[in-house]
Amino acid sequence: MSVQGFANEAASVPKLVDIEARFAPARNVNVELARSLTPAERLAVWVTDRVGSMGFFFAIGIWTILWLGWNAVGPAELRFDPAPTFAVWLFVSNLLQLHLMPLIMVGQNLQDRYGELVANADFDISQRTEAEVGAILQHLTNQNALMLEILKRVESLEAQRPSH
Repeated sequence: MSVQGFANEAASVPKLVDIEARFAPARNVNVELARSLTPAERLAVWVTDRVGSMGFFFAIGIWTILWLGWNAVGPAELRFDPAPTFAVWLFVSNLLQLHLMPLIMVGQNLQDRYGELVANADFDISQRTEAEVGAILQHLTNQNALMLEILKRVESLEAQRPSH
């Protein structure tokens, strides 16, 4: 391979500047989403994060056991929600559910939007990485070909040299 041939091969490999021009810079989707949320949407995400936790599950479980236990076996004069109907507990639980369900649904939609942003950003990074790795591999292939050519020439020169 001639110097010109190697130069032609090297010219065909994408340069880092070309790859950078082809792809947008990496995005911080956390910042993008935070800037796009309204205060009500931030509240929905906050509520969804808290209500969707095991801590909230245990708190509701303990609250329910205490409420039902107190009103089932507590002192009769201090019971405020008679067993077995527990009408007040049902009413309070339903109010809690009615208020939390729409907020949780909005929060889940926002979390889904965040997931899509992350997936798109990951895809963009993967494409850029693939292009960069391809350029590096092509460059290494060209270097290997050049080193092989140099080795062949060195061996040829050594074969032509008279031995002592």
